[in-house]
Amino acid sequence: MEEPEPEPGAGSSPRRFTWEEIGLRTGRGHPQQERWLVIDRKVYDISRFYRRHPGGARVISHYAGQDATDPFTAFHLDKALVRKYMNSLLIGELAPDQPSFEPSKNAQAGWLQHDFGHLSVFSKSKWNHLVHKFVIGHLKGAPASWWNHLHFQHHAKPNCFHKDPDVNMHPLFFALGKTLSVELGMKKKKFMPYNHQHKYFFIIGPPALVPLFFQWYIFYFAVQRRQWVDLAWMLTFYIRFFITYLPLLGVKGLLGLFLLVRLIESNWFVWVTQMNHIPMHIDYDKNVDWFSTQLQATCNVHQSLFNDWFSGHLNFQIEHHLFPTMPRHNYWKVAPLVKSLCAKHGIEYQSKPLLTAFADIVHSLKDSGELWLDAYLHK
Repeated sequence: MEEPEPEPGAGSSPRRFTWEEIGLRTGRGHPQQERWLVIDRKVYDISRFYRRHPGGARVISHYAGQDATDPFTAFHLDKALVRKYMNSLLIGELAPDQPSFEPSKNAQAGWLQHDFGHLSVFSKSKWNHLVHKFVIGHLKGAPASWWNHLHFQHHAKPNCFHKDPDVNMHPLFFALGKTLSVELGMKKKKFMPYNHQHKYFFIIGPPALVPLFFQWYIFYFAVQRRQWVDLAWMLTFYIRFFITYLPLLGVKGLLGLFLLVRLIESNWFVWVTQMNHIPMHIDYDKNVDWFSTQLQATCNVHQSLFNDWFSGHLNFQIEHHLFPTMPRHNYWKVAPLVKSLCAKHGIEYQSKPLLTAFADIVHSLKDSGELWLDAYLHK
């Protein structure tokens, strides 16, 4: 790794910027396609760096023109080291008369940033990445880079259209969220009969996502992005699977087992992941504070031995989003503190029974489908 460059302009007064100037540098519409962001009142130009960002170009770009202090704190384990290598990107700081957060954000919960990201499986990031490649590549047959590409964006901007890949099924397959569904109807867009989406969800949702979409897309992703190491890890899964089961089951039996495993995995995955997000607020990025962004897009499922096991402790989805590097078995410890903080500041903290969470997926699809139909016919 190269030595970090010295801070530009050391010894001289730093340039001062306003939120209005920073807000123009989103990479969209500005003549120079500049991308700036703010971390702890310091302004960084990521126009050239964003494509080399280890966490993915889109993750960091989603905060262009915005304050990124809280997500920076949440996602990085060794913050002191990262800050040294950020010096070459530093171009100035916020002017003294500028608030630390954009005027659109609620700064009440800004102090939470100091508690984010203190715990992880390993203290060194490289060990986390290495074991991740083994588990998802060799044991599951998927590329780690693909998971990182999607999941980091989801955590950075959950339920934000155009930024969270998990809601990219709008509008091709589903109409999601009240605002987006009405907008789709008013534009007379009808890619699917959305007023029936709560019914066809059971056909193209849980049963089909992994076997029919993810199964081919993960190979496309690895090849298209030249992720040869991930592809090699994936191939070891398929080689091991074939060597183990082909002599026992034959070709038809092996393919049947593989399809059955993917089918069970798909149903389990979709119900567990979507129960925390689909019924929640889905809209364009409104650039609100980190805490509010996570709370309006996530909800919890009540704690029980079965629910904890069935969801892999992701029934504590609120805590999972606030503390993305915290080991999952610790979520129950911080949940009462998060809940009391929400009550103190008047932020809704939703927790519901497991079956209610499942039913709410269907209810929300039905409601947004009806909103689309009404707008399509009458607006």
